[in-house]
Amino acid sequence: MPLSRRQVYRRRRILVFSALALVLAAVIYGTTTLTAAVPATAASVTQPTVATQPAAQLTWPDFGSGAVGAVGFDGLLGSHGDPDAAVPIASITKVITALVVLDAKPIPAGEEGPTITYTDADVDIYYEQVAENASVAPVSAGLELSEKQSLTVMLLPSAGNYSQSLAIWAFGSVDAYLDAAQKWVADQGLTNTTVADTSGLSDSSASSPTDLVALAKIAVADPTLTSIVSQKSADIPGVGVVQNTNKMLGTHGVDGIKTGTNDNSGATLLFSAKYTVGSQSVTVVGTLLGGASMGDHDVLDAAVGTVLDGVAAGFHEVQLTTEGAPAATYTSLWGDTATAVSAKAASVLTWSDTAVSGVAKAGSVQEAADGDTVGSLTFTVGEQTIEVPLVLMGSIKGPDAGWRLSHPGELAG
Repeated sequence: MPLSRRQVYRRRRILVFSALALVLAAVIYGTTTLTAAVPATAASVTQPTVATQPAAQLTWPDFGSGAVGAVGFDGLLGSHGDPDAAVPIASITKVITALVVLDAKPIPAGEEGPTITYTDADVDIYYEQVAENASVAPVSAGLELSEKQSLTVMLLPSAGNYSQSLAIWAFGSVDAYLDAAQKWVADQGLTNTTVADTSGLSDSSASSPTDLVALAKIAVADPTLTSIVSQKSADIPGVGVVQNTNKMLGTHGVDGIKTGTNDNSGATLLFSAKYTVGSQSVTVVGTLLGGASMGDHDVLDAAVGTVLDGVAAGFHEVQLTTEGAPAATYTSLWGDTATAVSAKAASVLTWSDTAVSGVAKAGSVQEAADGDTVGSLTFTVGEQTIEVPLVLMGSIKGPDAGWRLSHPGELAG
């Protein structure tokens, strides 16, 4: 039986709407699929490994006490005897005198400082020091020297008369100087240090190895003082050529600082030395006190040299990472690949067997371009933290339409 016109119309309408529904569904599916968020691509991370360094071996003598440290390194690298016990420091005291005078009368870098005119009172001090069997250097009434020249005469030949004259010039009297010196010592946190005179002739001028390492770090930070104590000799007008009592200069890396000798302290030395370790440099400071006998600096110097050789061998430049070193990889579901690499090289100067560890972190990415920062390498070196960015080498692009339409269930929704 032929369909009625109404039935034909109804069927046509059903077909039209069904087709429209299919087209709409296809449009919705395509639109949703093509615009859905890209699924994140996680990183496959490789954790860094750093080689363990051997422990340093320091050989100390069978006498006295001592300690070593280094600029930029906290605390002591090693010690001998009781590092916190105060003992007489003899002419090392003159380093304190120099620093306290420079604190009151600073000398701009590269300059000589004010002129000091010496008087009959300074000549009297000279003879008083001679009577006490102290180390002295010539002085005459009317002699004019710069502050730096005066400090040079005090430090190189260890002239006790110049230590007293400088203290009086800077502070008006020895007593006023001693008050200022003890305050300066306290301000520096040198709790085991006592200043009883300007030269160290008094056994009451005493300090501990720990304090002296800290004092040496202060000394090597002062350009005027370091420029003086690094000289083997100096020609001072009106005084003559003065020789440095520190015979270790130029050996074992030593470039300072001050010797000391008296009846009760024996031979003593406050020293600094510089070493190149790989591409880096380090300044080592330290002291050895209580030399075997009065004036026996040959034995003391040999012992210091042995200690310093061990210290120098105990430093290591550790390569943490190199520029471009891979740390993580990315592979997207649609086949893009990229690598997270170190943005720069990093190395660190370590002492002995200081623990070094590293952690790599790289975040997931949806889309990322070549050079984007995607994470970091964090290295822990003792108490120090060093961070290096991780950047992408390659790129993670969004999937194409074909992959999207064929993998609807893997899109982020």
